[in-house]
Parts: sequence; C-alpha cells; structure tokens
Amino acid sequence: MMPAHETYDVIVIGAGAGGMTAAAVAAAEGLRVLVIEKTAFVGGTTARSGGMVWIPANARMKEAGLSDSITDAVQYLSSTVPEPANAGLRAAFLTRGPEAVAWLEANTEVRLQPVNVYPDCYPERLGATSGGRVLEPVAFDGTRLGQAFARLRPPLPEFTLFGGMMVDPLDIPHLRRAGKSLRSTLRATRLVSAYALQRLHSPRGTTLHLGNALAARLYASLLARQVEILFSADVEDLSMQGDRVDGVVVRHGARDRPIAARRGVVLATGGFSHDATLRKRFFPRAAGFVSAANPSSTGDGLRLAATVGAALNTDATSPAYWVPASLFRRADGSRGVFPHTVTDRAKPGVIAVNAAGRRFVNEALSYHEFVLAMLRDGNGEPDRPFYLICDHAFLWAYGLGRIKPFTRRVRRYVASGELVEAPDIVQLAAKIGIKPTTLKATIASYNADANEGRDPEFGRGSTIYQRHLGDTAHKPNPCVAPILRAPFFAMRIYPADLGTAIGMKVDPQARVLRGDGTPVAGLYACGNDMGSIMNGNCPGPGITLGPALTFGYIAGRHLAEGNAAVAAGAAAAPV
Repeated sequence: MMPAHETYDVIVIGAGAGGMTAAAVAAAEGLRVLVIEKTAFVGGTTARSGGMVWIPANARMKEAGLSDSITDAVQYLSSTVPEPANAGLRAAFLTRGPEAVAWLEANTEVRLQPVNVYPDCYPERLGATSGGRVLEPVAFDGTRLGQAFARLRPPLPEFTLFGGMMVDPLDIPHLRRAGKSLRSTLRATRLVSAYALQRLHSPRGTTLHLGNALAARLYASLLARQVEILFSADVEDLSMQGDRVDGVVVRHGARDRPIAARRGVVLATGGFSHDATLRKRFFPRAAGFVSAANPSSTGDGLRLAATVGAALNTDATSPAYWVPASLFRRADGSRGVFPHTVTDRAKPGVIAVNAAGRRFVNEALSYHEFVLAMLRDGNGEPDRPFYLICDHAFLWAYGLGRIKPFTRRVRRYVASGELVEAPDIVQLAAKIGIKPTTLKATIASYNADANEGRDPEFGRGSTIYQRHLGDTAHKPNPCVAPILRAPFFAMRIYPADLGTAIGMKVDPQARVLRGDGTPVAGLYACGNDMGSIMNGNCPGPGITLGPALTFGYIAGRHLAEGNAAVAAGAAAAPV
C-alpha cells in the first residue's frame, strides 16, 4: 500500500531507535511524517538488543540519588575517547542527551529508568560512575499496540524462555532460585503463569523488556501521532531541488514513486554491518563476516547520501562496536548469531583461549575490549579460532552461549558441533585442534590461583565493572573459579559487530555534511548511519543507543523549528 500523500513535512528512512525517535519528535511538534522501512517490522537492531541507553547526568539518576555531572562526564570521556575528532558532537550529546530523555518522557510513550548498579566500562578512570548513566526502558505491555504488535520485530529467540517469554534482568536470580527459595518460587510461578495466559491470545509473550520494550514504546509513540509507516519499501534515490534534498524516490512492489519532503529527510537505516563490500573496505581482515546487527543493515543510508556529496566520518579507532559471538543453526535452518555480552564470559569458571590454547584476555572486560583483544591476537588473519572453555559445573550453573543454565540434555548442541564435549582436557584439546599439553598447562596455571579467587595473569574481577558482570554470590571473587568437574566443554567464538562506527559526518544539529564541512540542506542522519561520536571507542554500555536517541531528537527538533520559522514568516506576510 503506497503512502496516502504525495508530500510530507519529514520523511524518515529506517524504523530503528534513531529513526523512530526523529519521527516521533517531528510528529509531536506538529509535522506530517512518513517513515519508510525496508522490512516488514519496526525496531531494527534495537528490538533485539539489551536496550541500554547511556546518557550521563540524566535527571532519572539524580532522582535516584546518584551523583553525576557534565564535568565528570567530560573528564571521563577525555581519557576513554582521547581523540579530538568529533569533540563538538560529544559536547552536543552531553548537553542535549538529558534534554532528549526529559522531552521524550514528557511528549511520547518512552519511559526510561536508571540501572542503579551498572558501572561505566572503565570505572578506574576519573569521572566514571558506578551506575545511573545507563538507562533501561520500563517494561511495556505489547497488547497496547493492538494488531500493530505483529509489526514489532521479535527479540532473538535465544533471549527468551519457553518459546517467547521475555525476562526482566532483575527476575533472572528468582528464576535461578526457583525451588530453592519460597519467595523466588512464588515469583517465578507468577511470571510463568502470566506468560501462559498471554500465549492464549498472542504468538509470543506480551510483557516486553530490554530493547524490545524501547522499540515498542517508540512505535506506540508513532501510532499515537498517526505517523504513516510504509513497510517493505526501498528508497531508490534522494530527490533534489537545486542543492537541497526535497524528497525521495521509493520502490514499493514493482512501482517507483517520488514523494516530497518539505522540511527534510532523515537517514536512519542502521549502518552497513551486513554489506560485504563496505565491510571489506573498512573492517580489519581478522574481523571476518559475522554480525549481531539486524540483517537489513546493508549501508542503504550511506549509499543514498553519497549521491548528494555527503562525506564519511572515518576518524574512528575502530570501524565498529564489537562483541564475541557463537554461531549455530536453528530448527528452521536459519543461522543464529549469539552475542556473548554479559551472560557467561565474566562468570566464575570459564576461560577464553586462542588457537594455541593460551589465554589472551581478561574474560570479564567489556565485550568491545574482548574482541579488540581477539583481533590483536589474530595477527590480522581471518578465521583464526577462539574458544570458551568450561566444565560441567559452570555449564549447569550459568549456561554457555544460547545454552541456558540448568539444561539437562546438551546432546543436540554437541551433535550439531556448536558445543564440543570431552571427558578430560586432553581429549577436549584434541577435538578442537589444540595441542593437549598446552591447553592442559593453561588450565592448570589458571586453576592454581582460582581456588583463592585470584587471576594474577589478567586480574580478572579487579574492577567494579567486571565484578558486576560476574556472580556476586560467588566468593571471594565473583569472576574466578577453577575448572575441575568433568565433562569439559568448548564453544567456538568469533569476532562480531553490534553495529558500525563509521558513518556520515554530521553537525551538532544532525545535518549531514559535505567534504568541505557545509551541510547538505534538508538531509539529516542519526543512529548508525551517523558516524560514531565516540570514534569507535566504547566508554559505557548503551553507547550506540544513547547517541541514537539524542541525535534523533535533535534532528526532529531542528526540522520542527525550521518549519515553525517558515510558518511564522508566512503568518507575518501581508495578505
């Protein structure tokens, strides 16, 4: 179905967090908005993510009694993002991020709450905080979307229970203690019972958490403002009037149609994680071709912008934000990519080894730093194997990859090759092509100090960030325990990206820039189509969604303010 109008005030290309924010803001300011989405769903990578939003000095953390200031954030970023490139954009983010959150909560369905204990990735640096800069979406009832719920991209199945039940991270300990604690058993019973009732009317659970809740809240905001969304449509070209972008040419089915945009076009197509040509151009060879980003992120925005002279921001220490990932096949034959963000690597009783069978990294570092270590260890060679190694006690207590804790039968994972099992370390090493004496020596060296909770080789568990990702109930170190109990397991992991850091150059109003630094009139970018304001560094959890919401908000407000100025001029003109 083609759009209802030939002309809109604003056209947004892409229905991820950045694009939907820009659309929601523009619509709330009274503009007629069209969103064009190439897939059949809204939400993009956001809908499948943890939904964390990094915004320093936000009002929510202050309400929770947590201390922060722009001065502290500037000091923290000066050491974690030391490059001078994009300093103006970082300043705009720090100034307007809290404003964006407050505005969205006052004018849309977006509701965020502080994660009181979630430290910055480098808590030892000056200006770091132990929590509150990370905001998470408040749970959302998907039934509020009505029939439109079917248009919300589902979360990764591996992040749900019982075929579609999303879980609040705060409820995970209760589920783990079900049967051991009366309080936890009652809580788990209520959760599962509520999910069972939801499944009577829905193909999946309707109590939404994490990134799915954020995407749903933004989608609800668009529906409330009657924003049109054109699904399964490709933008073939940007149209120009003089040197100004004034619309798009869209293909929907077999038809091409020009659609005008009075105020401007916002590019928010998700970056280029799944474009082989651009990956080869910008990514290191050792990175390979594994991505945890949404498959529709194929560089559409960058190619459209290039046709009107837009410049790329290549001032990045890393071209992407990284995460270690394991690969598998789902029952339907599709390839699954499981991002090892916070569920297993930092827990006590697992280590990561390289192709030589040696540890190469502190396993409890941020997922971005973990993969940087993989890329350094790989000597630039693609397909160099890395493995997570654990024993039966660890697999039972914490799971590994998509294998959930307390899984009694792991035979199907072993049969598929996703998980390698052996009765001892020597046979495990032989199965994964590692010299047995080396792997045995590596584990013996690790175990020698692990009983006392120490890791003299890498200092695992030495910061509050690392300890937060570990198991706080495990003493004396929540990140360290020996690997002792047969059988033993190995899972191969790959360097993967969560999203790209190279994107279009923009100014502090989110306007796309040419190579000479002048803005392309009528063209904006946000999300991963916009070059990373952190230059590919990862100072905190939610470092992509924080800027995405902020610059989506900035773009929407700037478009609305320009429209207001035009309207005021027309009202003042003589009749």
